[in-house]
Amino acid sequence: MKNSRVSRPWRIAAVGLIAGTVLLSSGCGHGDKSPSWQGGGNGNGSGVNNSAQADGGTASATPSPSPTPATVAVVSPKSDATGVVAATEVKYTSEDPENTSVKVTDDKGEEVKGTLDKDDKVWRPEKALAYGTKYTVTVNGTASEGKGGTTTSTFTTMAKPSKVIRVTSFLGDNNVVGVGMPLIIKFSRAIPASYRDDVERRMTVTASPAQVGSWGWISPTEVHYRPKEFWKANSKVFYKVQLAGVPLGNDYYGKSDLTVDLKIGRSFVMTVSNKTKQMTVKQDGKVIKTLPVSLGKPSTPSSSGTMIVMEKMRHTVFDTTDTDPKNGYKTPIDFAQRITWSGQFIHAAPWSEGKQGKVNVSHGCVNVSEAMGAWLFSRTMMGDPITVSGTEEKLKQGNGWTDFNLSWAAWKKLSYL
Repeated sequence: MKNSRVSRPWRIAAVGLIAGTVLLSSGCGHGDKSPSWQGGGNGNGSGVNNSAQADGGTASATPSPSPTPATVAVVSPKSDATGVVAATEVKYTSEDPENTSVKVTDDKGEEVKGTLDKDDKVWRPEKALAYGTKYTVTVNGTASEGKGGTTTSTFTTMAKPSKVIRVTSFLGDNNVVGVGMPLIIKFSRAIPASYRDDVERRMTVTASPAQVGSWGWISPTEVHYRPKEFWKANSKVFYKVQLAGVPLGNDYYGKSDLTVDLKIGRSFVMTVSNKTKQMTVKQDGKVIKTLPVSLGKPSTPSSSGTMIVMEKMRHTVFDTTDTDPKNGYKTPIDFAQRITWSGQFIHAAPWSEGKQGKVNVSHGCVNVSEAMGAWLFSRTMMGDPITVSGTEEKLKQGNGWTDFNLSWAAWKKLSYL
């Protein structure tokens, strides 16, 4: 049965663009300062006010004002709570948050690494807590104008779950990719729609230089991230997915976290016009080559839209006999670069060189000469974009990495935030 959003005992609050907070049911506690007495002793331990004796008055001790209660409290997890999700965070109250500290220790007394958000009054662990472990939270408010105090609270995390969802990244550390490359995250099981906003808040992307971007759900098991426009050339990109211990619906939890540190290469953008039958190649914004092409003939048109180089093969064989035994073909191909899942490629086609720049004769591919196929192949990388315009057929969304084929407004609608 699908878990309902409102029935969850925890929720995630947005922090910045894509940060996460898991909240549990709340509780609070207060501590009191011990009472004290004013009026110093006279050296003989009597505690009598000397000036009062000198005036002949009756000596007395004057009590202080009522004790000031502690003004800090742990809101969640609730004190002595058990079965707490390992991805929990600590929420507290304080009248003086700037001078309040939070410390979390495990059952061995070792401090847990985390960050403190004093604006939201939330302590966030650096990584998921250990399963089946008791933790102690100490919130200390420095005394300031009557505000302060210290309180402690304990909670115990849930047992290790048997139902987990694996998270994988298509890209890895130190990859260098083109300016059109989306960041691709896949899940081993479908994420219910009501949990996808929670997932997004726990996936953070940091680019240098900074660039606006957004996650978009391609399917229940796949989510991509793209910037508003192509990545800036030579950017550094780091992304983190923190889903270890996070509830993902139907009693499933995230299995682990992951991080990826990669680089965007130079800008290499290909543009093809069906009207002129020419490809224009720009590198870092400057035209470096214009070459003739032949696109798909009317019965097998090329797709118009923005596609991405997804795969490169120096030599391969195109074989369509399985799907079309009567009219299929089996042809050796050089310098093939896949741009759609349906089988459209940029590739060398020496048999159509006399037609390139004049008429379309391909089965949907972008045909170039043997020499130009080699030239392109030596310069492109995975993630380089190609935009084709003016053909009889529009690119179908999802037929390849079509993230940049959508407008920015349309892409943002694929996010659950």
